[in-house]
Amino acid sequence: MRLCATVVAVLAVLVAAPAAAASYADEQALAERFAPIVRLVHQQDVCSYGEPFIPTDINLLLGEETVALRGPWNVTDLVKIAPTAHDLVKHFEYHLDFPGNALNPGCDYNRWAKRLTRGSKPVVYGHVVGEDGFPDKLALQYWFFYPFNDFNNTHEGDWEMIQLLFDAPDARAALETEPVDVGYSSHEGAERAAWDDEKLERVGDRPVVYPAAGSHANKYSEALWLGSSADAGVGCDDTRGPHREVSPRVVTIPSDRSAAEAAYPWIAYEGRWGELQKAFFNGPTGPNLKTQWTRPITWSEDWRDLSYAVPTGGVFGTGSTDFFCTAVAKGSRALSQLLNNPLPLVIVLATVLGLAIFAAARATWTPVAPTRIARRRAWGQIVSASARMYARRPLLFLGLGVLLIPIAVVMTFVQWLLLGVIDALGTVSGEGAGAWAFLSVVVGTTFALLGLGLVMAATACALVELDANRAVGAWGAYRLAVRRFRPLLGGIALFVLVWVVLTSTVFLIPVALWLAVRWCLVAPVVELEDYRPFPALRRSAELVRRRWIRVGSLVGVSAALALFAGPLLGAVLILTTSMPLGLLNLVAGVVYALAMPFVALVTAYVYFDARARVELEPFERVSELPAEMELAG
Repeated sequence: MRLCATVVAVLAVLVAAPAAAASYADEQALAERFAPIVRLVHQQDVCSYGEPFIPTDINLLLGEETVALRGPWNVTDLVKIAPTAHDLVKHFEYHLDFPGNALNPGCDYNRWAKRLTRGSKPVVYGHVVGEDGFPDKLALQYWFFYPFNDFNNTHEGDWEMIQLLFDAPDARAALETEPVDVGYSSHEGAERAAWDDEKLERVGDRPVVYPAAGSHANKYSEALWLGSSADAGVGCDDTRGPHREVSPRVVTIPSDRSAAEAAYPWIAYEGRWGELQKAFFNGPTGPNLKTQWTRPITWSEDWRDLSYAVPTGGVFGTGSTDFFCTAVAKGSRALSQLLNNPLPLVIVLATVLGLAIFAAARATWTPVAPTRIARRRAWGQIVSASARMYARRPLLFLGLGVLLIPIAVVMTFVQWLLLGVIDALGTVSGEGAGAWAFLSVVVGTTFALLGLGLVMAATACALVELDANRAVGAWGAYRLAVRRFRPLLGGIALFVLVWVVLTSTVFLIPVALWLAVRWCLVAPVVELEDYRPFPALRRSAELVRRRWIRVGSLVGVSAALALFAGPLLGAVLILTTSMPLGLLNLVAGVVYALAMPFVALVTAYVYFDARARVELEPFERVSELPAEMELAG
């Protein structure tokens, strides 16, 4: 069937006027010469991370029994099953419908597209076009069709393209020269590169394209790319390897409109290449309805000059850009679920909000003196005492937080070295690359927890000194804390080791979270009770016993506020300003460094509260006995 369609297309062009046929031959030659090389993010297994879709031949959709033509404006208005190219002609606001639900895709489109394209070669559609008012400019376009867009705005069908600009009046003249500019489409915009630009990778005359996994936004190299507008896409486009390289077959659509519609009738389709959905989950329109199809030179004037890649690590251990990527992805999935089935999500959100309001209303917030540390406090009083202590001694606790800066810089440098080994070796991929990346995460986690542990230990020492009315500064608190550095490092190392082993199994993550709360008091235990690593973990578990929810909520809520305050501010700045990414992460890192001492204060007050309760319980039980039993005792 595909062979027949190709023969019909060629015949349609050959019966045109000889001049038009000669021009089309030049267009074909030009499109073949600069045919792109496409490096897709490799997907090892069906439904795993990576790019499951290839630039797809439109003929595979035509006459396909699993494809329907529907519309207009009604998902149940069936026009035809297995529509042909001629069935699509001049249909306005109709839409194609593929098997699956774009708001809850699962792996359906993956499997369907693999079955659809099995045994076929990837295809890219060439199109040579000029524009009135620019007689000495010519555009060579390559259009890519993918069956599904698995990005933040999931939708059926996806058209992307790249464009090469020539200082030439026609295809024959362009064959005698080289492009002057290149534009790679990504979402609603495109990025520019000169033909001799270093960022444009080429193999001879063939530009290399890196489509992002899921979104198919075309990029010049592999990285995690940040987008904060419709032009660049809201979210992060991932083109990082390993890759699989494909050289699509070039199908050239004639520049003459009549010849194009005769050879490829589907190019006149004015509907959508995917199912009808709400807002940006809708299927896209085709090339012929895009501005660049008829006004490529005007369109190229709006190309941006660069894109921003997300740094591999935040300056201070957490990055606003990393948070932004994750938050947008999770938010888009929540929106998809809300549109697909709103009731469960509404119930969950209402329940969470209700519990939060109930807990806040029941908590005791009456301030108590932040000194007299060895006493019991209510949940809200611990938070209140921590805030009041921070406000009373801001320079002390800000100074304690500053230590996180050099630790995080060293952490980022070590991670950069580890990940650089993969790039240097070049051949490491799959499980090997995963092992290096996993090692990088372990190192980062160890450094981050070590820094936090030192801040917690120094904070506990500072509170003891303040409670005894002795003057203490940040440097003095750290001098007191480092006396127990070796057992503190040992306790944290054991913590990290167990955490990594449990979380790597995935199904034991709940156990890892349970242990994390039980061991969260290890730093003050080591520092103030002179325990060694193993006994310190047991002592922390003893203090937390029967108070897991209380301790977990206090330390967890304060840590969440500290961890997300900086990245959240950075994410807001991403959307509202044009600050460089390095400065954005600097802002997030500063907020992180300033907030972590508050977590340390909460942890210290939780420790003193738990210790007071554990050590007072035996005496309280005795005082509650009947008088005759007490006397008998």
